[in-house]
Amino acid sequence: MQDSSSPQNDGLRHRVRQRLSLSRFRRKSRASSRDSGSASNSSPADSTSALVAANLAAHHQNLSVLRQPTPASLIPTAGDASEVEEISLSLPQAGTASQNALIGASGLDVAIEVSSVPSDLWSAAYREAVGNLGEDIDAAILKGENVAELFKKLEELDKDASQESVFLRGVKYLQSLQVPLERFKLVLDLATPLTSIEPTTATVFGVVKGVTAIAISFSTADLEFAKKIGEMLEQLSYIDDCDTLGQRSNRDDIHKALVLVYQKLLEFYSAAFEVLSKKGVKLVVKIVTDNGRLPVIVTEFLRHSDLLRKLIQKATWEIVEDIKNMLYDQQIASWLGGDKITRQTQHHVNLRELRSDEACEFLLLDARFKEWHQANDAQQLVILGEMGSGKSMTMAFIVDELCRQSERRLPQPKICYHYCQNDGSGQTIYVLSVLILSLLEQLSGLKKGFFEWYKQKMASGMQPAVSFRALEEWLQDTLEILDRPIIFAIDGLDECDRESRDRLLKSLRRISDKASRLKIIFSSRPEEEILKQLDGMRRVVLPSDAARDKLIVAKTVEARLSTWPDDVKSLIIEVLSRSAQGSAIWTRMAVEYIEVSGITALDPMRDFLEDLHPPQKLLELYTNLYLRYTSDYKENQTLAAVALEVLAVARRPLSILELGWAVALGTTRKPVLTVEALSKLVDHRRIMRFIQPFVAHVDFDDVRKRQVKLVHQSVKEFVVGSLSLNRRNHLRQPIATPPSPTETPTQQLIENIETSILTICIKYLLLQEINITSLFSEERLALEELPQVSNLFDDSEPNNYTAQCSWEAWEEGEIHFDPAERGLGEFFVYASCYWIEHYGAISAQPLLPKLQDIELLCRADSTRLHNWIAQNCRPGCAIKPRFVFDSTLYDPLSITSLYGSEAMLHHMLETSDLAGEPFHENTVMAAADQILQWGDLSRLRLLWDSGPGRRQIRNEDFFRLVLGQWSRRPFDKHRSNWDVAFGLLNDACDMMAEEQWGSRILFMAAGTGCMAVVQQLFEAAQRHDKLRAKLQDPSQSVNGAIGAAVVGNHVDVVEYLLGQPGIDAHIQHRNARGENVLHLASRLCNPTLFRQLVPLLKDRLLETDEQGDTVLMRIVASSAGPRERHEAARILLGVAIRDDVFEEHRREALGVATEVGDSEMCRILNET
Repeated sequence: MQDSSSPQNDGLRHRVRQRLSLSRFRRKSRASSRDSGSASNSSPADSTSALVAANLAAHHQNLSVLRQPTPASLIPTAGDASEVEEISLSLPQAGTASQNALIGASGLDVAIEVSSVPSDLWSAAYREAVGNLGEDIDAAILKGENVAELFKKLEELDKDASQESVFLRGVKYLQSLQVPLERFKLVLDLATPLTSIEPTTATVFGVVKGVTAIAISFSTADLEFAKKIGEMLEQLSYIDDCDTLGQRSNRDDIHKALVLVYQKLLEFYSAAFEVLSKKGVKLVVKIVTDNGRLPVIVTEFLRHSDLLRKLIQKATWEIVEDIKNMLYDQQIASWLGGDKITRQTQHHVNLRELRSDEACEFLLLDARFKEWHQANDAQQLVILGEMGSGKSMTMAFIVDELCRQSERRLPQPKICYHYCQNDGSGQTIYVLSVLILSLLEQLSGLKKGFFEWYKQKMASGMQPAVSFRALEEWLQDTLEILDRPIIFAIDGLDECDRESRDRLLKSLRRISDKASRLKIIFSSRPEEEILKQLDGMRRVVLPSDAARDKLIVAKTVEARLSTWPDDVKSLIIEVLSRSAQGSAIWTRMAVEYIEVSGITALDPMRDFLEDLHPPQKLLELYTNLYLRYTSDYKENQTLAAVALEVLAVARRPLSILELGWAVALGTTRKPVLTVEALSKLVDHRRIMRFIQPFVAHVDFDDVRKRQVKLVHQSVKEFVVGSLSLNRRNHLRQPIATPPSPTETPTQQLIENIETSILTICIKYLLLQEINITSLFSEERLALEELPQVSNLFDDSEPNNYTAQCSWEAWEEGEIHFDPAERGLGEFFVYASCYWIEHYGAISAQPLLPKLQDIELLCRADSTRLHNWIAQNCRPGCAIKPRFVFDSTLYDPLSITSLYGSEAMLHHMLETSDLAGEPFHENTVMAAADQILQWGDLSRLRLLWDSGPGRRQIRNEDFFRLVLGQWSRRPFDKHRSNWDVAFGLLNDACDMMAEEQWGSRILFMAAGTGCMAVVQQLFEAAQRHDKLRAKLQDPSQSVNGAIGAAVVGNHVDVVEYLLGQPGIDAHIQHRNARGENVLHLASRLCNPTLFRQLVPLLKDRLLETDEQGDTVLMRIVASSAGPRERHEAARILLGVAIRDDVFEEHRREALGVATEVGDSEMCRILNET
């Protein structure tokens, strides 16, 4: 046993209890032990500490027992510590009936009032010991008066001449044997007479008192017995330590051992009491030695108490180890920042509550993820996704899934995760600190080594917590010797600044080179610089999937709007799923925005969703990202803003090079005249770095792939409503709040951006090379005439385009060309194909492009015009054009008529000199022709009304052009706004009458079946006498109006004309070949026409044409179908006047019918 005076042990128990914050005051009577310690001038606290030190010293002698692994269930927790009660061992005074044990006649059950039953662990074990002994002990001896009697007998027993009792002689005898009674935690004060000690009732304290007194008194019986008594007294002190340094751990093993100890104490007490009560005093010592019962009990007590001691020491050692770990944790947390791991854990829990596991499960089936997970060596994997695509949610799912799977593996992998955010947590030191803290938390055996390593570094003048190299060194050395699989999951590499990210990735790469069991999984936005740093890693790209979007929306709605009506939630899920476009962050903020609205009715919610704007928080996020990625530097912001504006209104995804060239031209402050000069200003990598968070995933290895687009519709709304507006207002930072509709209408904001990209396109197409170098060389033009590649050597059918395939797929086998190889630059394709669409989007007068630029760009027959039109009909750069676009037909006016806005067209008509060189001769008529074929017919009114050029179309040729285009385009006859073109006739009534071309328009309209024009003319004629007279005269036409309609088989027009007044001349009209309208009708033999006309011409049925054929003969010989011919013959014969002339013509017709073998016609002719 270690000397109690050892200074290093002095006060240990007090310090330990203070560290645990579990100090308690036991109200035990320990005056004896404290007074004995006063001889050495030690305070009570020092004496107690020395006793604990002695116990701890005894523990070190039993390390073989204590080093066995401790079950986790026996390790005290913080919760246990908080529930520890103050335990008092003060016992009730003897003689009170309500407090004394009541012993029943049939058993030894001790009945004590509930208010006085101690609940401490000592009393619980004592009661169980009493119950176990049953009838083997007389409970009456435990009563207070009997205990008092016992103390009296021991005090008076065998007093010698010095009046020393056997008890005091026992004390001296034990001290003479060097039994250090003053060091034992005795419950008796050795300096106090036994009769002055207050007797106690049937409690553990009373029994221990009695046993102690008896043991000391009987120690003089025999030397060997005295030694055992000394051991017994020493072991009694361990009873007080059953609470293991104040931690009430409720350990069953200690409880059971304490019960056995109590049982032996009760047996000893019972046996001793019997000896003292029934034997003569002089015989006590002899009986003790001769009987042998007490020594046996003492021996058994020593065996059980030794087990109790070992168990207590083991539990104490575990507590001490916990204390050490707590000290380690406290110190390590102070070094590395313990709050970091807390914030990471809380963020992970928040993500777990928000995410939809179903939307993440696809990743478990991904082949690249499975390869990474199942590999046995060091592996790295990166998950790529655009801003807000749910990368963090997915990483949280992966972490939880890896933890779940690790429980079924041996050895269990340890997963350490970290979420980088825009709050400094992406710094290299921060990330490594969190990984180390997480590793130490899961592998606590590493704490001591880390603690000592850190101390050594500090001793050498280094602070490892501020050195990423030092932290990397410890991780590398530690992981290198670990056989257990370790997984690092690091989310949000894009949130790290460039320097930190570079350091972190290099550190982890060096660690991976040494740690063969380390796997790392990252997540990041797919930025070019990051992808280069992650080169060689397996990559998984988060998809934009409608089904996945719906799962995420449904989860978010259910989490935030669980109490809302089901029909409203279903509507929200349906609408948001269509708009999510893979953006989980937009989904979450949109649902929060809806929640704030408080709308729970179906129809108001439907109206709310139709006008759903980006939530304020989302706009603030975009603003912060914009400022962060542009480093709040004005030039960077200008480049980023122009790039985002271009993408916001671009008609297709751009290539990285296209965007770079467009931004270079749109931001340069010096004049650029050539493609070569512009190429020197392009820095596409810089542009992509500024806008990376706002664009969808791109492949930086293919800078010519058309792939750059905004990541979500909400980004476009941010660009249009905040970024662009503030830039034009010369504000340095965009305001997150979008303008209200009353301040700046959205259409005007969009037009502002359309103007920017239109200006870029026009400036590009006006570069010198584009008017000098032809798009196609002569060799290329020759290749255009060759058949498709697929047809060159086989007989398969041509690869015709269908609605089920894309143009890109259809053109895959075609010969392609590259305008850049012709020196036309990288933006030529987009500018040529889509400038006309941006041109048509500008209608505000201040935003209209310069007329001279448009005239120069579309100059008739110029190389520039040929080049961009040739490219326009080949947007995929295949030699074969997708549609016909003949550049020789176009000039500035025709292009503007088709593609410009009405405001621009009006501006050109009123301002430009249409007789000038950039335009074709008769340019307005040419423009009208293009409008009639391809354009908006309402623009014909602009040509008719605007500028001096309107005279070019106010004539017969224009209306003949209108009717000609109308008749040649059968699928366009129902095209909207034809009434605008036809309505122009109302403005030309005087002109038609004066120039006498109105009837010719009528004949043409009747012949083409254009009822609208026919009606317009006759309605106008009712108001214009001169025009009416002209329309009633068929002489200017070959067949007259009705004849023209009959030839065209236009039944409705014939019916309408027959109902007009003054139409008789047209009915009776015969052409130069002697044909009347019935002769003309016999060509097709339409029965309806015959029913309309025959009754009106029944007296002219026998008229013959220049060939001498009557109408009947023409019907019999017609090439029309038999049914039509037969019906027409019946109609005609039904009204014919029967005379000799008629009979002669009938027989002649019958002969022809017989000759051609038309038996049905013969029957009809014979019957009539």
